[in-house]
Amino acid sequence: MASSDKLPWYALYVHSRAEKKVYARIIEMGFEAYLPLVTRMKVWSDRIKKVEEPLFKSYLFVRTDIKQQYDIVSIPGVTKFVCFERKAVVVPENQIIAIKRYCEDYTDEEKATENIELHEGQLVRITRGEMMGLVGRLASFNNKKRLIVYIESVGQYLPINVARNKVEPVYEKTV
Repeated sequence: MASSDKLPWYALYVHSRAEKKVYARIIEMGFEAYLPLVTRMKVWSDRIKKVEEPLFKSYLFVRTDIKQQYDIVSIPGVTKFVCFERKAVVVPENQIIAIKRYCEDYTDEEKATENIELHEGQLVRITRGEMMGLVGRLASFNNKKRLIVYIESVGQYLPINVARNKVEPVYEKTV
């Protein structure tokens, strides 16, 4: 089945820990699907490992004509469409886009540029995202991967919480 961008997105509730298998089956059937994944560090008694796991446990998204609901629900591992008043709920496209951006940022934070020396008071430029291009002073470190940057606007300082990997140092010229 050829997917169309005009078809709406729906959320599916699937069996616990079956998200990746169900996602693969939906794709094999020719449907467009989205399984938001994030990389996390997992600690066991004998090892530490990076693991890619679903952002939302037991949920994934599928773009389809609701007339094909039965075909999708019949896939092993699928429990049901997320419904409200017995109707499958359409997930707006902008929410899917927002989830994708969140997952990209989450994964990128794992790759934060910790090797670049940053210090409080330093001038930094935001290099990605909605605030791209803004220059401000690094006020503090929220943690290893998040920063508070003060942006001067209309004589006021606006604190912005930003991922470390979205800033670069701006080297001030000394006179």
